[in-house]
Amino acid sequence: MKKPKRRRSSQPQHPNILLIAIDSLRADHMSCYGYSRHTTPHIDRFSHEGTIFQQTYSPHIPTTSAYASMLTGCDCFDTQVVALRHKGGMTTKVKTLPEILRRHGYSSCCVGFTGNAAYRGFDEYLNYDEVWGTWSQRPLHKAERLNEVAQPKIEQLHREGKPWLMLLRHMDPHAPYLPPPPYDRMFYHGNEFDRHNRSMKPVFDFKPFRDFHASFLPPGITDKDYVIAQYDGAVAYMDACLQQIFTQLEAMKILDNTIVVINGDHGETLYDHGCWFDHHGLYDVTLHVPLIIRYPQRIPAGLRLDGFNQHKDLVPTLLELAGIKTRRQFEGRSLTGLIGGKPANYDSEFYITECTWMRKHGWRTPQWKLIIALEPDFHYMPKRELYDLVQDPDENEDIARQNPDVVKMLEKRMGHFIRKRQTHTGSLNPMMTQGAWAPGAPFKSSRTAYNTLHIGGPKQANKLQAGKS
Repeated sequence: MKKPKRRRSSQPQHPNILLIAIDSLRADHMSCYGYSRHTTPHIDRFSHEGTIFQQTYSPHIPTTSAYASMLTGCDCFDTQVVALRHKGGMTTKVKTLPEILRRHGYSSCCVGFTGNAAYRGFDEYLNYDEVWGTWSQRPLHKAERLNEVAQPKIEQLHREGKPWLMLLRHMDPHAPYLPPPPYDRMFYHGNEFDRHNRSMKPVFDFKPFRDFHASFLPPGITDKDYVIAQYDGAVAYMDACLQQIFTQLEAMKILDNTIVVINGDHGETLYDHGCWFDHHGLYDVTLHVPLIIRYPQRIPAGLRLDGFNQHKDLVPTLLELAGIKTRRQFEGRSLTGLIGGKPANYDSEFYITECTWMRKHGWRTPQWKLIIALEPDFHYMPKRELYDLVQDPDENEDIARQNPDVVKMLEKRMGHFIRKRQTHTGSLNPMMTQGAWAPGAPFKSSRTAYNTLHIGGPKQANKLQAGKS
């Protein structure tokens, strides 16, 4: 007598993983993180069904190095990636999340970025249009174009019956900020051409970014608040489009069997620190990113956690939530420990790096932020900056000269950490081995950097993205 054939389960053994990775999203401009403007009503409601991590940091700025940590569970000493324009591929000593998941039966797809070292290992890469544009090409429908590509792919992956990983790289908060109506005026009711308002003068006086800003801002603009409102409008527009994804997963009855993550690669400097409407600088507006995880089988609903964590903690978290064991060692740790209250923090002081338009590194503690320039920068900033994050959370007063003992103490801690990681990994600190990390670098003077670095228009900005140069 023949044994009856075992019927295949309609549900995958492991949960799906949807990583919504949002470029240039500031946590403090999301209403679920306390922002006064209601920029993220759909994410707000979604977050009530999951856990919000209120102290998540991207220690390695910008995009390329941030995603390298986000997708490997490792820091820059392991990945050897710190620069936006990283040369060559990421070291094979580390494995990416899609590479690990493939061994456990997962299919994977990356939507929104190709040719980047940090994105290695996906089965398929899909792009979408309208990421870049000018004032004359307004508005941009970035999130709608992403949905048009991503939603059919979700349907296809579901039909195949295997667990899947999908990464959605949203670009709406990334300049150029050109959201469609009504989002373009949702947070602004004024006169952006008021000739008595001079707030945009320093923006257009900054030669390296001047042409790029002029390409997507209204000719004759004088009010910086209009630009900030466009950023907020772009976030709100993206939020509305994300609801389509949430609705789709719910209608397909796979929402609760999908680990959904909302994370940012880095924040954005708007009218902060002279880093006009970009994402360079090691200030917290760039380092502090959102992290929300929804997975009702393992993640509590309505929880807010204050414990420190970083991008490197994401991969071990996802693997544990998915019930996947691996022999690989990660520099990060699963966030389920924080959720359980043991310990209260992960790495409350940590190494920070930047290799975008400037090459700097530093050390951040709950009280102090030390920033050290490894070569002259185009903002003519001093070699060392020190900020008291308790007394001056917005980092407006550099007190390095008044506190040489604190600077020395923090340099000593940072140096000890660097030596320890170099010994453990057998690799040099990549911040010291980047070489020509930008056109014309390394720079001998701030004047040379200022006169050399130039974004240009949107086409040139696109080319300067990793994988395009």
